[in-house]
Amino acid sequence: MEEIKGVEEVQAERGSVGETVTQEDASIVAELAESSADASKPKYELRESRVPSSRIGRLWNYGGLAAGMFAGAIGEGLSRAVGGGSGNGGSVMLSPANMERLVAKLSRMRGAALKMGQMMSFQDAKMFPGPIQEVLQRVQDRADYMPAWQRDRVLKANLGPEWRDLFGEFEEKPIAAASIGQVHRATLKSTGARVAVKIQFPGVADSINSDLDNLSVLLAAANLLPKGLYLNKTIDNARTELAWECDYEREAECAARYRELLAGTPDEAVFAVPQIYPEASGKHVLTMEFMDGVGVTRINSFTQEQRDWIGTQILRLCLREVTEFRFMQTDPNWTNFLYNASQDRLELLDFGASREYPDEFIVKYVVLLEAASRSDRARVKELSEELGYLTGHESKTMLDAHITSVTTLAEPFLQSAPEVYDFRDQTITERVKAQIPVMIHERLAPPPEETYSLHRKLSGAFLLCARLGSRVRCRELFEQALVKAEALSAAK
Repeated sequence: MEEIKGVEEVQAERGSVGETVTQEDASIVAELAESSADASKPKYELRESRVPSSRIGRLWNYGGLAAGMFAGAIGEGLSRAVGGGSGNGGSVMLSPANMERLVAKLSRMRGAALKMGQMMSFQDAKMFPGPIQEVLQRVQDRADYMPAWQRDRVLKANLGPEWRDLFGEFEEKPIAAASIGQVHRATLKSTGARVAVKIQFPGVADSINSDLDNLSVLLAAANLLPKGLYLNKTIDNARTELAWECDYEREAECAARYRELLAGTPDEAVFAVPQIYPEASGKHVLTMEFMDGVGVTRINSFTQEQRDWIGTQILRLCLREVTEFRFMQTDPNWTNFLYNASQDRLELLDFGASREYPDEFIVKYVVLLEAASRSDRARVKELSEELGYLTGHESKTMLDAHITSVTTLAEPFLQSAPEVYDFRDQTITERVKAQIPVMIHERLAPPPEETYSLHRKLSGAFLLCARLGSRVRCRELFEQALVKAEALSAAK
């Protein structure tokens, strides 16, 4: 009866705008009723579930999440009042049961909310309370996959009703599922080439704005994020990047451009970018060369020499993106970097968030890094104002925190840094974290738009080196990058 009542309520609501409830909407209500009854149980193993693709379906899911979290907070508060509850003494909104609800719902919703959680986990996680940090880490590489009927609908719309004729083999169950889509292993019938077919979840592209608006309201109402975070700017940046990532035709062009940037250089033997097959691709389907490597953080048997080499190559490429290419693949997700042991190469994936940086920004940014590497605090302040990090009216406390964080981030590149920087012993993250509370409360303006993606990738490269325990000649890499940057600027 509860399920029928929920459907009737939706019909009444939609009737006011001249709409009728769909079969999908009805089944979503049923799923919500089931999940709400047992929301505290972990349900995070990769599984098949329908993607809520209609406007009312996605709105209903967000409403269900909000209601579930507020109800959970009330229940946690009552339990604590009588001596029960989680016993962690923290916010009732951040109870373990509510964090379970949040991860489960993001995994089922996919799309903008899950992607934003992944983006923030690499950029801003250190600003958040412990439970939120845990949620962000858990959603990095997690999503349900859609049922075959939804998948086939996307394939037909992009490749035609006879899409199966393009493939000799097509594995029905995906090998991976992320925030925007899922990936299937297949072979092309025309050539026999082994390929990976990335299929976008339905409704994700059209729901970016509404999803982010709903997420913003939920986060603000639940008071989950610290004040001064400029959530609106983070969300605006996410709108732009998500629109890029949902356009697989753009991603194909970015991958081709990246292959061209590496072509004819020694890095062509170090890095592999998958070939794209346009005949089996569309705006929401992308078929590319299958790469055999394994995620660089998933191999525990790496020798120290391999760890050093991988960290060196990834950081060197990141510096090339900034100083030479001025074009960057900005998603530092560990699963985007594969190591192919048989070829001793690194394989690069996911170019959806690739972007170009304007000369007027990137040239000054490189000079800022160079000034930080000399510990020139006065020059760091001057350039930070020119770039828009500072307004010129900050308090001394804010100035000190900002400049200290910049010079700390540049520590591996300092002229006084060790010849070989050991990321196993680095404390950069913790020392920058110590400055964050001051910057959150005293920052007068949000950072430049380019910063969100750029710092996410730079910090991601550092974190990857730390996770691998790499020892890298950072100072030497930085000096080489500066020479190339100066040569490029002189040529222009």
